[in-house]
Amino acid sequence: MNADMLAARLAADRARVDACLEALFETRQAPAPRLEAAMRHGVLVGGKRLRPVLVYAAGRALGAADEALDAPAAALELIHAYSLVHDDLPAMDDDDLRRGQPTVHRVYDEATAILAGDALQALAFEVLAGTGHPRLSAMVATLARAAGRDGMVAGQVLDLAAVGGHPDVAALATMHGHKTGALIRAAVRLGGLVAVTEDDPRLAALEGYAAAIGLAFQVHDDVLDVTGDTATLGKASGADAARDKPTYPTLLGLEGARAKARELVEEGVAALAPLGASAAPLAELARYMIERDH
Repeated sequence: MNADMLAARLAADRARVDACLEALFETRQAPAPRLEAAMRHGVLVGGKRLRPVLVYAAGRALGAADEALDAPAAALELIHAYSLVHDDLPAMDDDDLRRGQPTVHRVYDEATAILAGDALQALAFEVLAGTGHPRLSAMVATLARAAGRDGMVAGQVLDLAAVGGHPDVAALATMHGHKTGALIRAAVRLGGLVAVTEDDPRLAALEGYAAAIGLAFQVHDDVLDVTGDTATLGKASGADAARDKPTYPTLLGLEGARAKARELVEEGVAALAPLGASAAPLAELARYMIERDH
């Protein structure tokens, strides 16, 4: 898959999941219009949609139809959106800008942002539960674990505790493996579960891939925080340094961090070997993750 083909595939998948997300808000008589508006702002205003794209790519690699992948892809993006709304709050990172737009609590207010995040999280499970998939229980458990105390929320707690500290590379990997990596692993597993049963050995291959690229994604994000600009990133550049957050460039140097991201991507691509040619789009996505500019 060349660069133009990858770009077209990414655009098509983003448009597909965006249509699914838009449909959740259309022709709806909302009892709390301000809440509804804040939720829309949190999930529909921009975004790379990398996690839903991974759901589609993993599912297709194992033979799933796009229609069956829509709900898990949308559910995962709703969880990601809720996490960003809460991550931006004054009690967390206190960010003013997200995806090139003012953050939800800046547009509305802090209380509404908290409640909008809560509602986006609940909506994610409502969307997933509505599929009636034969492996729904496993899919719900996958998403819940990735989002909760053993996944993303645990990672956010570790992230807050690390501010001003001096963790080593292993501790930083543990923190990011929860905060960022958990949803990326869930994306790949959810796509796989749509297609195959839990005992299918190809799921293990996908999980090895996801563990490596999830960390590569975060390493590259740390690099972009140093090298990127606010307009391109859609959020304040240099924010990690301003908050005295430990990052891969601070521990490994900029070139060391870039080398680490490349190493992780190749590790992830190697894990896909049992899937053969069907995994080629996943390999291209892995490389894209450390070549993106935002």
